[in-house]
Amino acid sequence: MHLQVLQDMKPDTHNSQTRRLALGSLLVLLLPIFFPNLFTPLGRASPSLFSEWNAPKPRHLRLLLGALNRQTSDQQQSDLWSPLANQGWKPCVQSTNRPQLPKKSQGYIQVFLDGGLNQQRMGICDAVAVAKILNATLVIPHLEVNPVWQDSSSFTEIFDMDHFISALNDEISIVKDLPSQYSWSTREYYATGIRATRIKTAPVHASANWYLENILPVLESYGIAAIAPFSHRLAFDNLPSDIQLLRCRVNFQALVFVPHIRLLGDALINRLRSPSKARVSGDNHLDERSDVPNKQGAGKFVVLHLRFDKDMAAHSACDFGGGKAEKLALAKYREVLWQGRVLNSQFTDEELRNQGRCPLTPEEIGLLLAALGFNNSTSLYLASHKVYGGEARISTLRKLFPLMEDKKSLAATDERSKVEGKASLLAAVDYYVSMQSDIFISASPGNMHNAMLGYRAYKNLKTIRPNMALLGNLFMNKSTEWAQFQQSVKYGHKNRQGQIRLRKEKQSIYTYPAPDCMCQA
Repeated sequence: MHLQVLQDMKPDTHNSQTRRLALGSLLVLLLPIFFPNLFTPLGRASPSLFSEWNAPKPRHLRLLLGALNRQTSDQQQSDLWSPLANQGWKPCVQSTNRPQLPKKSQGYIQVFLDGGLNQQRMGICDAVAVAKILNATLVIPHLEVNPVWQDSSSFTEIFDMDHFISALNDEISIVKDLPSQYSWSTREYYATGIRATRIKTAPVHASANWYLENILPVLESYGIAAIAPFSHRLAFDNLPSDIQLLRCRVNFQALVFVPHIRLLGDALINRLRSPSKARVSGDNHLDERSDVPNKQGAGKFVVLHLRFDKDMAAHSACDFGGGKAEKLALAKYREVLWQGRVLNSQFTDEELRNQGRCPLTPEEIGLLLAALGFNNSTSLYLASHKVYGGEARISTLRKLFPLMEDKKSLAATDERSKVEGKASLLAAVDYYVSMQSDIFISASPGNMHNAMLGYRAYKNLKTIRPNMALLGNLFMNKSTEWAQFQQSVKYGHKNRQGQIRLRKEKQSIYTYPAPDCMCQA
């Protein structure tokens, strides 16, 4: 009897399950209609959920198979890791006839800096130079809230303010806060109306004379001048040599990170250099790794700055292998943010790659590193805020370089507590580690790339500059064999590994420090 009842119930149960599955499938199809926000960008730094569900497969499978089976000789490894030879230049930022600190200040200069860490860093250097040009007292620069990462970190949370002031006290007067009679001069004050003491008209790359003609009268009238916006607001050419040297001193000597960033950075560097590498385990404790093989590059590491966030992907207008869904998501994101002002969108993907205007994906930068001679025992530090596509996008790179680490894998939660969730502080840690790496490479040009090019040229450290046009052409040719790809990459990067390049007109002093910040040895 009971058996008969159970048998009679089976068809109904089956039909019920079928209906539930059908309803579930219908719900998935209707979600984009009833809940469109789930499939659109959540913010500048947040990827579209829809595009995340379509993680791309490897685009260069033929090359990937060759890279996974690559072998490098001891001689190749020796050449790769050997430091740069002396190039006949040395740091030179001290002027023998440097003007002394003026006895009387013309007034107070405030600057409001936007952008990310590297853009703000350049702005600080320029602010010191402008204060020197005007014989004014500089107020510690105000860092605006970053609109991309929503980071409100202040100058004193990132940089060692006492060192900054003392390192420059023989040339310029710097104060932490305004005196009481000027306490009204705040960011909020300038945000609520037009103010005579705020200068909004500073042109990009303004000359020293522009500041003397336009800012000095404001100082003389009010005793204070606030310049906002202040980003890329000082020229790189036709400035007195002492002003150029001062900018170099700020960039290479006066701007150092706060102690806890340096301590965390040193801990990461020690673990990267250790033969038995420490790695964070599931319980957030550091475990010693004993599976690291002996290698030519033992005790050395390379930093890869993987600039592949959603903003970068959308702004480049290139195809990154995510299919139609990803193309639509990026196109919509691009239109919302830049309203058709992305000039690259006028070109086809092939045209952009021929011109070297497509950022390298994690897979492509991995193939580049493999072709250059880095092997699967290379200690690789990943400097990146957030990768578009998440771990699925990085998986191919991790297959090529299983010893790839980052802040989370190398440091326990309590060690990262002071920087976690703060994009500028996280970037500062990456910056610090990058400064001391044996080799640095960036997946695409940008402020971090430019800052490291300058610092490492100043210190004569090896920095590999990807040949974007060459790589674009190589990756478009799907019939290229690994040996041919490897040969082309090595030849095309022979003179792109840190060789000194003298600054040309209009180029940044912070990217090309020779000859302004250096002298011939």
